[in-house]
Amino acid sequence: MTITIKDVAQAAGVSPSTVSRVISDHPRISEETKNRVRGVMQELGYHPNLQARSLVVRSTETIGVVMPNSASKVLEDPFFPEVLRGISTKAREHQFGIYLSTGATEKEIYDEVVQMVQGRRVDGIILLYSRTDDKIMKYLLEKKFPFTVVGRPFENAERITFVDNDNTSITKQVTTHLIDLGHKEIAFLGANTEFVFTIDRLKGYKQALEEAQIAFNEDYIIPDAFLQDEQLAEEKMKQLLALPNRPTAFVIKDDFLAIQFISFFNSIGIRVPEDISMVGFNNITLCEYSHPPLTSVDIHIFRLGLEGANCLIEMLKNPDTLPKRITIPGQMIYRKSCQEKV
Repeated sequence: MTITIKDVAQAAGVSPSTVSRVISDHPRISEETKNRVRGVMQELGYHPNLQARSLVVRSTETIGVVMPNSASKVLEDPFFPEVLRGISTKAREHQFGIYLSTGATEKEIYDEVVQMVQGRRVDGIILLYSRTDDKIMKYLLEKKFPFTVVGRPFENAERITFVDNDNTSITKQVTTHLIDLGHKEIAFLGANTEFVFTIDRLKGYKQALEEAQIAFNEDYIIPDAFLQDEQLAEEKMKQLLALPNRPTAFVIKDDFLAIQFISFFNSIGIRVPEDISMVGFNNITLCEYSHPPLTSVDIHIFRLGLEGANCLIEMLKNPDTLPKRITIPGQMIYRKSCQEKV
């Protein structure tokens, strides 16, 4: 026999409309009532027909997640599986599904977002990046479609809910740490004027140099475009190491790249940290097992995703929610890839 919403209501001693509100996790239903109704649902083996419900309430119970590139490429970066884990944890808690973007180019991703919005495929969207000139963000604002951003918007930040680290402050701290160890020739690997987080990190790097009265050297800045291809990255690194005053320390945009360079340095007879000190970002698990273990900044990726999803779901349930900024503190994890300059 099929269990209906009326059966659940009768067993729980509430009205069918209350059961419906519990299913949608309505904020005005007390936790006590929610727990009682959910207990009865589990006991009776009742499972809501979400597809039918979506037709009634015009809700898909689905969150769109938009990545900067195609999923096959992006998911090679340890950042994205971890931020998705945070998003899915919060989504599952509120019985939301996830719709991942699959476009391989900016145009394909933009077109896919338009289809998500116009086709009502999702109730809201989380952007996992922030570009300096982002058509998608402008489109979502124009359409007044619910969305949040993991990253600081370059424009209209006062109108957008976003979750981010203080990338300027934490990179200033990282660079100052290397300066305190006696390093003056410090390179920055991964500069990219297209993405806001790298702009902020470069700003923090420059602030630390300025406060220490160390002249900024453009030769020590390696754009991200040179680091996407392993052979090109190694050639660029050899040019950097051939400079008369070659760098003795590196601030590197992410741990995965830093670990690759540790391996490259070993292959050409350069020791870390005896010859070169380095710090990465993201504090991925591999940092502990690299040789030497990598000093890194823990930006709490899981929590970035969790809070991004939490903010979006709050907006969906309470459309009058005002835009907010949530800053997740970064934390330096000191290991053995840095030492005093001899």
